[in-house]
Amino acid sequence: MFELDSESSLNQAPETSSPTGAAVAKTVGEPTPAGDGNRERSEKMNGGTTKKKRGAQPKPHESKLYDNLVPAYQALWPAVARRRILKTVDSLNISANTKVLEVGVGTGLSLDAYPTHAKVTGVDLSESMLAEAEDLIEQRGWDHISVQPMNAEELTFEDASFDLVTSFHTISVVSRPDRMMRELVRVCRPGGKILVINHFRSPNPLIARVVDSAGSLTRHLGWRTDLNVEELLNELPIQVTQCEKSNPLSLFRVLIAERIA
Repeated sequence: MFELDSESSLNQAPETSSPTGAAVAKTVGEPTPAGDGNRERSEKMNGGTTKKKRGAQPKPHESKLYDNLVPAYQALWPAVARRRILKTVDSLNISANTKVLEVGVGTGLSLDAYPTHAKVTGVDLSESMLAEAEDLIEQRGWDHISVQPMNAEELTFEDASFDLVTSFHTISVVSRPDRMMRELVRVCRPGGKILVINHFRSPNPLIARVVDSAGSLTRHLGWRTDLNVEELLNELPIQVTQCEKSNPLSLFRVLIAERIA
């Protein structure tokens, strides 16, 4: 049986994997219906809402898991991922004035993992989640963090803009994971680091088949289970320094790489 890497599982030796989460912005409860003010705010963030073709497969950021279930997301991810993210980010020993980009920042559940002496930018495509992240930043008085709407597959930053690029459980929910990974590498400066925490397809054929069997369901919800890490990293100008699980039964791996060119 596989475990979902709860905080208790992370007490076991070498820590190296995690999802998204660190601080909960609001008390979890029933979803609050969006009023006109919230709707205007959301539309302004992403430049309006695009109509979706009838019967079309939902894109990750359009999934109800990402918009209507924000409170459930806030309840789940800290329990599953918070400790691992905190420990992994802390192990990087982020120095003063480090420019950090988190791609797929969501509701900001991982933001308190970063030291206040770093300059952190978070991007996401979900309007509802970014609104929660902005509220959290305001509540905590984090003047070292800012968030903005952006497509992970088409980052608008210049090449080599950041010293550290992170992403937690996002690359398996975008339409083109390979394109997103290239963008993470592109905006990272040579010598900088890239940290990705995600589920990747197991190299064990039996385990891979078992997990893949859930793929038809998870794709409808907006994420995939068959992402192959070797194919994802193929021909990228990086050196992988770590790509392992927190324990043998974990579903998640921590990937740390250095941009070499």
